[in-house]
Amino acid sequence: MQKARIKLSSNNIGKLNEICGMIKDISDKTKVEMHGPIPLPTKIMKITTRKTVCGDGKASFDNYEMRIHKRLIDLGVDERALRLVMRVPIPEEVQITIDLLG
Repeated sequence: MQKARIKLSSNNIGKLNEICGMIKDISDKTKVEMHGPIPLPTKIMKITTRKTVCGDGKASFDNYEMRIHKRLIDLGVDERALRLVMRVPIPEEVQITIDLLG
């Protein structure tokens, strides 16, 4: 039996969990075996910048960070389930890749 490995990543965890819920509903409706969503380690990107651009005055800094959340879903594939997954509306801030495994 073929499997589809779905990788989701986003900096908005609410949208990411919403998409995972939609895929879970599809697997329940079509009675397809599903493993996941498996949370992968969150990537944290940090940037420290100095508040004053000219360099004069107090050395004070601003810290910014962006978190990228990732999920992994393994889905047993039949044609109907895969078509329904392809029709799920994906927001712009969520990246999705679907790989078919033999």
